[in-house]
Amino acid sequence: MKDLSWMGRVGKRFMLSCLACLLFSMIFLGIGQAIAGDFSPHLYFSNAVHNNYMCDQPGYDCTPSRASSDPSDPQYPKWWISDWTMYRVFQNYHNFPPPYDSPPQGLTPDDYEVSYGTTFYDSTYTPEDADGQGAMMEYYEERCLPIFPQDNNYTCSFVSLGNKAYFLSDQDQDLKDNPSICLFSPKNHPPRKDFIKHLPYNAKDSTHVNNSLQGYSELFAQEILFGYAFNKNPTPDSFDPDAEPYRHPQSFYFSGSPTNPPNAPIVSQNYTSFRMEQPNSEIWSEVAEMVPPDPPLCCLFEDDCPGNSSSVTSQAASWDKLMPSVLQTQKNSK
Repeated sequence: MKDLSWMGRVGKRFMLSCLACLLFSMIFLGIGQAIAGDFSPHLYFSNAVHNNYMCDQPGYDCTPSRASSDPSDPQYPKWWISDWTMYRVFQNYHNFPPPYDSPPQGLTPDDYEVSYGTTFYDSTYTPEDADGQGAMMEYYEERCLPIFPQDNNYTCSFVSLGNKAYFLSDQDQDLKDNPSICLFSPKNHPPRKDFIKHLPYNAKDSTHVNNSLQGYSELFAQEILFGYAFNKNPTPDSFDPDAEPYRHPQSFYFSGSPTNPPNAPIVSQNYTSFRMEQPNSEIWSEVAEMVPPDPPLCCLFEDDCPGNSSSVTSQAASWDKLMPSVLQTQKNSK
């Protein structure tokens, strides 16, 4: 298991960072926003993968239909752990789009940056407040998730405990904007075991990596890509020899922030050791102990915290602006 001792350092710094955030918020934003907050900027459309936000719109279905010729949907095991290699692709992605092999076929090391991380997943976890089901930690080592319009040269984690998702960072930064622990979203549960039903099967993606994949992806408005690939053929599990062979996840590929930094038009997390190992429950309890009853809201996307936002709004593609295509069409027609 990865050395997660940095979480202890985050916990020790939390009281100072939280106090700084609260003082700033009380003076400039008002205590109500600092504690209770306006959660609306922190509800993110995910096509029902992480929540049902905006999935009740007329004329839109967050569970796309399957053709009779499509393969059956693969599923996650009930728990698992996997290391992965992350490719932040900033050149030639139009000529060689994902899903990628490791290293990406067609690209050269001049086209991408490599970093590493680990994901821990347990669909059986229930938080103490019974708000939701499941737990997931994505640990990004030395390079944080590059979907935000900022430098990502630091270690971070995203942890979902039931419905609530938290952002943990291990960097020295301006405490008033992003304390070491903050609430990323009150509605961002881990993907369910059958989450892939919310993404359309993509036959073209499935031809990648020598036709060895089942690719599922959607290109949303603003050219925001959300994709996931499984290996086409079932294989035995490396941790549980008694488990039935299954189709292992191969990669998670998506649009990052095109702003510079982080200069991440395309990102791919390629799994390297996916296995049906249940994460140590101490991971979830340690995070839960770090988080206060009313954690401050994160200010990661440009419009997360209106009081801190610039008067000039960027037109760059961004996950916080994502919405169902039917709503985007209506918005553009106005």
